[in-house]
Amino acid sequence: MPVNIPETKQPRVVIIGAGFAGLKLARKLYKQDFQIVLIDRNNYHQFQPLFYQVATAGLEPSSISFPLRKVFQKVKNVFIRIAEVEKIDVDKKHIETSLGTVRYNYLVIATGATTNFFGMDSFEKNSIPMKSVPEALYLRNTLLENFEKAVTLRDEQEKRRLLNIVVVGGGPTGVEVCGALAEMRKFVLPKDYPELDFNHMSITLVEANQQLLHGMSREAGEKAFRYLSKLGVDVKLEHKVTHYDGREVGLEDRGNFETSTLIWAAGVKGQMPGGLNPGCVVRGNRLRVNRFNRIDGFTNIYAIGDIAYMETEKYPHGHPQVAQVALQMADNLALNLFRIEQKQELNPFVYSDKGSMATVGRNRAVVDLPYLKFAGFPAWLVWMFVHLMSIVGVKNRLVIFINWLWNYMTYDQSLRLILRPAVKKGHSEK
Repeated sequence: MPVNIPETKQPRVVIIGAGFAGLKLARKLYKQDFQIVLIDRNNYHQFQPLFYQVATAGLEPSSISFPLRKVFQKVKNVFIRIAEVEKIDVDKKHIETSLGTVRYNYLVIATGATTNFFGMDSFEKNSIPMKSVPEALYLRNTLLENFEKAVTLRDEQEKRRLLNIVVVGGGPTGVEVCGALAEMRKFVLPKDYPELDFNHMSITLVEANQQLLHGMSREAGEKAFRYLSKLGVDVKLEHKVTHYDGREVGLEDRGNFETSTLIWAAGVKGQMPGGLNPGCVVRGNRLRVNRFNRIDGFTNIYAIGDIAYMETEKYPHGHPQVAQVALQMADNLALNLFRIEQKQELNPFVYSDKGSMATVGRNRAVVDLPYLKFAGFPAWLVWMFVHLMSIVGVKNRLVIFINWLWNYMTYDQSLRLILRPAVKKGHSEK
């Protein structure tokens, strides 16, 4: 059954995914003569770079999430449908969703990336990823519940297992969550749990590469290593994990150690909708596209953002899966869809690298710009400004700024709440 969407003479652009790429494309296209259908499983846009602050009780989820319908309140040619995409029928030019079928003239896949466990089932089953707001909240609940349990225990070995935290993956997410946890251990947790000795709490970061922040400069990786070491984080470079049963994690040729909390930040893969030719899918579960973001073998199906794999002379193995690539692809595709309707020549995508950055706690960050690299307090200020201005919604920016200011002045967060979903009587918890 078709989903209830008004039929018009405007060409219909269906966008799957309301992340950085999908939302940007919709906001660029709605002023043109298109009908836009934006499909996502959530009714909000989520700002992924700050998930770790939700997980460590620095921010509430509402601060980094923005309702999609509020973005397009006064727009008449954008239709939002909250649904799961089940299959793309390329012959009939429609997609099958949990709500019904949606036809398209142009289809844009912007489903982003999800956690990649690299086929290691024990980690997929027992570790905690951090690629969505619910996962970040689950991690926050788990951390706080472990501290509450530790207070009640007399068994020192079990208590240390609850206090030990392992983070796998030394990219920006892994580095940032370790820095936040280390500052919690130093400034916050001893005040909340005076019965516990947090000198026995260990935070371990495991990275398979020779340096942290592998996609950034060596200087940035070395600086992040020094910052984390000063915060008391045990950084293990060139270490590979082998298994995790929920109580003990194994390192390749280096023995095992105990932990009840393993945070997985080691990799991502594309979220692939069904119905496309498997020949379009390449390494990392991404869709191969040409220089105009058109999927190989199709004339009216495109992919942008983390799901898109485009080989260029400068990026022979595809572009990095970062927000700036997604936003620039959305800008260029919006221009090209307009040019297609005007029967004009298309503009090939060229990525302009504006730099990368990561924070390692209070007054500590690293910034790599195309012609300048710096660290410390200036980098931390730049990191805060860039992330604050990237948030959708003036109110959200204000709330985040007030939270950051309060945390900076008081060395404390006030959001350490264990929030569990309610279960109705007669319904078992899933």
